[in-house]
Amino acid sequence: MSLLRSARFPAAVLLAAAAVGLVVANSPLGASVDAVMHAEVGVPGVFALSVEHWIADGLLALFFFVVAVELQYELTSGQLNSARHALRPAIAAAGGVLVPIAVFAAIAGGSDAARGWPIPTATDIAFALGVLAVFGRGLPSRIRVFLLALAILDDIVGIVFIAVLFTADVQLPLLLAALACVAVFAVLSRQLGGRGHRALIVALVVLGVATWVLVYLSGVHSTIAGVALGLAMAQQPALVARHVLEPWVNAIVLPLFAFAAALVAVPTVSASELSPGLWGVLIALPAGKVVGITFAGWIAQRVAGGDGPRLPLADLVTAGSLGGIGFTVSLLLSELAFADHPEIRDQTTLGVLGGSAISLVLAVILVSWRAWHYRKTPQADPRTGAASPS
Repeated sequence: MSLLRSARFPAAVLLAAAAVGLVVANSPLGASVDAVMHAEVGVPGVFALSVEHWIADGLLALFFFVVAVELQYELTSGQLNSARHALRPAIAAAGGVLVPIAVFAAIAGGSDAARGWPIPTATDIAFALGVLAVFGRGLPSRIRVFLLALAILDDIVGIVFIAVLFTADVQLPLLLAALACVAVFAVLSRQLGGRGHRALIVALVVLGVATWVLVYLSGVHSTIAGVALGLAMAQQPALVARHVLEPWVNAIVLPLFAFAAALVAVPTVSASELSPGLWGVLIALPAGKVVGITFAGWIAQRVAGGDGPRLPLADLVTAGSLGGIGFTVSLLLSELAFADHPEIRDQTTLGVLGGSAISLVLAVILVSWRAWHYRKTPQADPRTGAASPS
């Protein structure tokens, strides 16, 4: 299980699953697998979804629950527990959201793909931390802390986009019923104590499923149920739940979603016939993130104060390259933005995969270079002020 929880594992498996999905979609098996993905599973006439929707709407809610638990911890006890701690990464994250939006709008604005502007705003924590774990031996911990805070704030923005932009015809009574379930879930989770009780755990699972169903039926994207439950749960039981779920999320949920999302046939058209949405995402993810995070981070360190030493410009550029690996949340945003336009969705999905791949290669190069730099450069011991090998 330790391998399934390591930072290296999710990134490697996600990349492999996406690659397999892309290969399968463009092979003779593509049509058969696509038919399976669109087959309905459930009780007909009562509650049935396609396999594709069970993965994106159902299983992915577990991923968002795990993310929300991490958000809750960081906002209350971790790196973002005060405005002073959060200020620098918050400003950098703002740049990493606004500049990619501007780049996408400049390329795809005015076209049918214009509503895909949220797609290049996300950062994939699993991929970013995986690159750091594999190639970042010797990097100071402040870089990882900065990146983690940046990615978490990006996740908050992504969650807000999902909740606000892709919700239509909300059924208020059902949504209120879901909120009531979340409230009861929060109260019961605080009765678990240190040891836990089986009856309460069963009740929490039932409430969690009920919340998901009610949110789905209300018209709000069902992954928001995972976010609400993760934020509402008492912190200690939530951390235990995260620990239990994390290997399953890393080994099953995320790879299945990456495989399903990457089932896209590469269009056999000339470059000029490709959707502006593809080019917008392909450029906005690597270029927009690097420019936005680097520039905003540089400004933040000079005008916002905050804790700790300043990051050198090269480290900010490195963080920006890691931020350009959008992947999971970007793929979901692509699915949501163009749910009614599969031809555009498929092309923006290719843009996500291509833009994330470019960012991944750039990040590997920069992280390796900065790690080598810090391993070769004597670092000051913060306790004594004396230089010591990194």
